[in-house]
Amino acid sequence: MVKLQNRRKGLWAAIACYIIWGILPLYWKLLSGAGAYEILAHRIIWSLLFMIILLALFRMGGIFRDTVKDLISHRLRGALMIAASFLITANWCIFIWAVTHDHIVDSSFGYYINPLVNVFLGVLLFHERLSKLKWLSIIIALVGIIGMSVELGRLPLVSVSLAFTFALYGAAKKKLHINPFVSITLETLLVLPLALWYAGSLYLSGEGHFLVGNAAMNWLFIGAGIVTATPLVLFSSGANNLPLNVLGFCQYLSPSLSLLLGIFLYHEPFTTVQLAGFSTIWISLALFTISDFREQRHMAGK
Repeated sequence: MVKLQNRRKGLWAAIACYIIWGILPLYWKLLSGAGAYEILAHRIIWSLLFMIILLALFRMGGIFRDTVKDLISHRLRGALMIAASFLITANWCIFIWAVTHDHIVDSSFGYYINPLVNVFLGVLLFHERLSKLKWLSIIIALVGIIGMSVELGRLPLVSVSLAFTFALYGAAKKKLHINPFVSITLETLLVLPLALWYAGSLYLSGEGHFLVGNAAMNWLFIGAGIVTATPLVLFSSGANNLPLNVLGFCQYLSPSLSLLLGIFLYHEPFTTVQLAGFSTIWISLALFTISDFREQRHMAGK
């Protein structure tokens, strides 16, 4: 009974997490009066502050100190931590830029192909073995991306950049095995000097949008920390109480919601070429999910 209750709790937490991530474009659109880099700088600053509060509330200071000592004493792990920090910063930057420059549809495409890029990197970096069905799903996705590139006359850079930065970030995190709360705290801490320098230079030059008389804008900047940390807390609960295949299926909520927002709320163009590209990815993901479900069921039967 307790296990069932925990699973329900985990499912609702995961759904809430992916819904928040899916509707985040609404939040960044409210800040679109500021530039993408200014929004990013404040997201880093206030996310760090909010994560420090969470570490204190959950009494995780000891874990944080032990992790820092471990990263300092092991250079390779320390280098991976720095790489993870810059990769997630790049991912945040691309996503915020995409939202504020009317490329929400492109960003959703990037997060649809992300699981397939994860699998590809798993083979490349961790020598993971794939079923024939999973290889087929990757080939179909690649055909879809190449087809879109040929028809559009360009590589869908926003989509591919989002997928690869997040996949590489995930690969670095897989190697590190660090508590997610500690990890995001360190990731924002490492790039804090750059964020403070940029936000500070904008303020001193009079070009910034923080503390210039618009109280609503100030609170939206501060709230960037909350909308970053809250889904992380929910994701942690979901990951601890749900099977990986259920959690993986839930992740498609985010790009689906973003896609709907981009098309129906912000009226971004959605051409037949894009529809064809998305269709190949959806077919690919369906095959991938079927294969993953079969593997999970086979492992459970052993």
